[in-house]
Amino acid sequence: MNNKIQNAFKGGKAFIPFVVAGDPSIDATADCIVAMAEAGADIVEIGIPFSDPVADGPVIQAANIRALEKGVSVRNVFELVKQIRVKSTVPLVLLTYLNPVYFFGYEDFFTECKSVGIDGIIIPDLPFEEQNEVADVAAKYSVDLISLITPASGDRVAMIAEKAKGFLYFVSSMGTTGVRDEIKTNINAVIESVRKVSDIPVAIGFGISRTEQAAELSKYADGIIVGSAIVELIQKHGESATTHVHDYVKTMKSVL
Repeated sequence: MNNKIQNAFKGGKAFIPFVVAGDPSIDATADCIVAMAEAGADIVEIGIPFSDPVADGPVIQAANIRALEKGVSVRNVFELVKQIRVKSTVPLVLLTYLNPVYFFGYEDFFTECKSVGIDGIIIPDLPFEEQNEVADVAAKYSVDLISLITPASGDRVAMIAEKAKGFLYFVSSMGTTGVRDEIKTNINAVIESVRKVSDIPVAIGFGISRTEQAAELSKYADGIIVGSAIVELIQKHGESATTHVHDYVKTMKSVL
């Protein structure tokens, strides 16, 4: 278990923003992440650009394509993390699909994670039942493999929660990521089934963009994850997005 991730939830409700590495550039991503940490982000998720991000909606898919068109690779992402680590100790979690990790090689990938200062990893297309071969290598290098639960996880929620590391990523609504006007899932019931078996923090993501959504959902969860709304800001402002992203994170954090 990575203590930096655990400690991020100890000061109250955690705010966890997401960016795609290399959109609009590696340097701009580094500046945005440092700014988000300064604005109060408790953990930052960094997406490794991938050609087929099946869990992501159009906004994040487009950011992946923009980064890939600039030639951003897994190696570039590790270089990005080194840049961030010169200026910030904020816990960093990679979000990637299994393919890039597999082709990099599990041992090499997680050796590099430990070397640059990655604290956790989320792999949306890795089924819980097939996690072991990745989880064992990740644990060896002190990287938490973070599990996802959904409203449809049902009886599996308890099983996943019992073995979960870092925090549980609660996908609040079915489908792909993206800004939503309202979230109708019975969140409380799912989180209660986690609480019965584990004290692991639960962070809610998918579709959250506004302060009132964050404030409402944080009544039930230990943290709030926001991706598409931040990626949209970066798309709109490009290399000059840092100030806008800082102010957005500060505002969202203030309501938690």
